[in-house]
Amino acid sequence: MKFRKFADAQEPVSEIGLGTWQLGADWGHLDDAAAERILAQAVDSGVNFFDTADVYGKGLSEQRIGKFMKSHADKCFIATKLGRFPEPGGDENFSLKQFRLHTENSLRRLGVDALDLTQVHCLPTEILKQGDLFEWLRTLKREGKIKRFGLSVESMEEADICLKQEGVSSLQVIFNIFRQKPITELFDQAKAKNVALIIRLPLASGLLSGKFNSASTFPDNDHRNYNQNGDQFNVGETFAGIPFEKGVELSDALKPLIPDGMTLAQMALRWVLDFDAVTVAIPGATTPEQAISNCSASELSPLLQDLHRKLQAFYETHAAPLIRGKY
Repeated sequence: MKFRKFADAQEPVSEIGLGTWQLGADWGHLDDAAAERILAQAVDSGVNFFDTADVYGKGLSEQRIGKFMKSHADKCFIATKLGRFPEPGGDENFSLKQFRLHTENSLRRLGVDALDLTQVHCLPTEILKQGDLFEWLRTLKREGKIKRFGLSVESMEEADICLKQEGVSSLQVIFNIFRQKPITELFDQAKAKNVALIIRLPLASGLLSGKFNSASTFPDNDHRNYNQNGDQFNVGETFAGIPFEKGVELSDALKPLIPDGMTLAQMALRWVLDFDAVTVAIPGATTPEQAISNCSASELSPLLQDLHRKLQAFYETHAAPLIRGKY
């Protein structure tokens, strides 16, 4: 596993981290024992960056990580998120009082005195523009409850709003072969401001694993079933906003481009890591084997520039016109 500098953090973070939405909800059933095995395998594979949120299973993901980290805390950088917890929910979440309460609840569940990173969790663009939440985050940092703060955003407009604010350590964005806009609209600005970039959906909710076909189905409690068209939240968070059957077709069309000795997932992750503006990619894993496969991308050589050019042209011609939702 290779490591990269994370904003002002003294210790570097693994360039492949672990996204842990699946440890809480919305990816089918995962019991405590399975969650512990996935976390253990990630650590054994060199991962020291874990991304969670208070809303994942209403705290379940944080609780599972907190329990596991009792024996691994010295090795790990834990990033969580706030702002979308259902209690009180909606606009009532948007105050210093509620930000402080949700932060204290995350501290308790994770079993730490201060959060390595807290991230505002994909709040409406209008709330970001108002700007009050940035001062709430600065207050929580002064109080010692958080070490640094960042924002998880859904569009490049939102990323630009955040980059204009002082004290932002990181931005979390959707970035993958199917969704390449950050290359031209974010990467240079983030590097100039020393803002870490956390990459979610690097495999487009599994589309870029190459393991699905048009007949693939998902459990009732999996967002890849009930949110394919954005019925519950931003459609971009499911299959990166690509209609599922079209996404399967695109994934199949990529297979002839895979370098010898790689899988489609490894190529997709290696592609993400080839950009030096990227700090850490956070694919999820529902089995220890997936965690091993994801981490293996760090050991691979960079893709050839000719392949990068082909993947850019593929995106512009075939993927970009299909993207739905904020972008």
